[in-house]
Amino acid sequence: MRSVPEWIGKHDDQKVPDRVRQRVFDREGGICHLTGEKIDPVRDEWDLDHKVALILGGEHRETNLFPAKKEPHRRKTAVEMKVKSKIARTRKKHLGIAKPKSSLSHLRFKRCMDGTVVDRRTGEVIR
Repeated sequence: MRSVPEWIGKHDDQKVPDRVRQRVFDREGGICHLTGEKIDPVRDEWDLDHKVALILGGEHRETNLFPAKKEPHRRKTAVEMKVKSKIARTRKKHLGIAKPKSSLSHLRFKRCMDGTVVDRRTGEVIR
């Protein structure tokens, strides 16, 4: 019996020790939890994935870690980041922290009523 029942990271950026990676891989029988496919540790690149993402309130601990093939894990992470970013933008907007930006947020240019874009300094029509 181990002296500590499970590994818990001191902070979210802490590297997962190799012994914990091995325990998680063995616990799940070497199966990718995203695709359900067997991971060949020699041929396949794999990561540890947080089942409940840290950005969505998950914890950095052994029971929340699962083996995942590298490519499906990247896709899952990209989707989670997109969701998190949308939530953060909406929250800032509702709190009045961030003002919506126009497509021409640069002060050097202005859009005329006919749709043309004009350089404020030179008066030159850009498009």
